[in-house]
Amino acid sequence: MALMRVFYQDWQMGCCGTPFSVGEEVAWRLVPLDGQQLRDGHCYGAEAWVENHGGPDRETAGRVRAIELVHREYTARLKPHALDPIDPEPGKPVFRPYPYTREPVPGAPTLEPVDTCPKWFEDEEPGPGPGPHRIRRTEGALITLEVLEARALPAREALDDLQDPASP
Repeated sequence: MALMRVFYQDWQMGCCGTPFSVGEEVAWRLVPLDGQQLRDGHCYGAEAWVENHGGPDRETAGRVRAIELVHREYTARLKPHALDPIDPEPGKPVFRPYPYTREPVPGAPTLEPVDTCPKWFEDEEPGPGPGPHRIRRTEGALITLEVLEARALPAREALDDLQDPASP
């Protein structure tokens, strides 16, 4: 039985992922981490990360043995002029950029064991006011995967032909 650690980023799950639970069989396109990424700790000790937008032409099938949500602490500060009044054009919607900057707090992330990976991850909002605030953000999930097999996917051109109704 081969076990590996896989990181599933919050935005990858929110965009195109399907929630899963401990004990379920899954099949994902996994991108192995290189030596520098491992040393930098980009994926919290994982050996690979899930890529829903391309990646390798094969998927790795496995059974989920454990799920841990990865939480990081940040200091959030209100950007200068972030809440200045805006004079919108009549009839046009007003979009404000995110008014805070976030800086990681030094130290290790915390891991929270769960039975099911959520579709949407927690992201605390900073409190009101101009001073710095501490927030906790869920970066994604760290999964222990029992690898069952790697299987080739159809060539991308074949997938395009299946999705293009104008193709012969």
